Amino acid sequence: MRARRIGALIGAGLALSLALGACGSDKEKTEAKSVAQKAKDDKKLTIGIKFDQPALGLKKPDGSYDGFDVDVAKYVAQRLGVPESGITFKETTSANRESFLGGGQVDLVFATYSITQARKAQVTFGGPYYVAHQDTMVRANDNAIKKPQDLKGKKLCKASGSNSFRRITEGPPDGKLAIKGVNLVEASSYSDCAAKLKNGAVDAVSTDDLILAGFANQQKGAFKVINAPFTDEKYGVGIRRGDKETCEAVNNAITQMYSDGTAKTLLEKHFAGTGLKFATAAPQPEGCA
Repeated sequence: MRARRIGALIGAGLALSLALGACGSDKEKTEAKSVAQKAKDDKKLTIGIKFDQPALGLKKPDGSYDGFDVDVAKYVAQRLGVPESGITFKETTSANRESFLGGGQVDLVFATYSITQARKAQVTFGGPYYVAHQDTMVRANDNAIKKPQDLKGKKLCKASGSNSFRRITEGPPDGKLAIKGVNLVEASSYSDCAAKLKNGAVDAVSTDDLILAGFANQQKGAFKVINAPFTDEKYGVGIRRGDKETCEAVNNAITQMYSDGTAKTLLEKHFAGTGLKFATAAPQPEGCA
């Protein structure tokens, strides 16, 4: 009787072990599936975008989404096999892009996400799909700030999660700028920065020219961009770290977007009249390490 009970316990334990092993294998398979494969299988993607950047990523009062990043995301998703109806857009800020990708809250991020070496240690980047240039925006009636060096002693907005302020205070990688004596003022986002600039809480906002052009266009007569660019900001598609298959698929889509003329059409759609000069060829991919 005792031998039979022991045998039953061993059998139950073995069955439980096999069941747990099977669950573990299924889980590992799910986690290992690339976003490109998920898109192909499910015809659905959750994509992180900004909700508060005019002409780039903006959630409109009617609940729809508009902007260059939004349209590029739709194009890439379509090339991955996901129709517009299969996209769920999720608000993603400069401060939470890495954590959202790592935690699986989003599959891809199109959110003025500049590719940097520090960020490459946390996520894989597709693209870039556009190369912007950092510039500076001031109030329309301010003639005291005509170049980045004029920011010495001025109040500069520092948006949470963004590195743009460092290009002013520490300089680009070549170290040729590094302006001392700049007074940083904290803000939650670039829309918050624009509001602070308008009400006089800061003297300037410095970040990518596409972002600034969007705000200047939205509030015509309130702001001006000084047109003194000093960096290359490579906008990448944020992907979970190590998902090479998806990265390569995204890069193929971006190349196609430029070759079929869609990129030019979208840039003109959202930034015509801003004075920006648009690239006509796809940027060189960064690689999918």
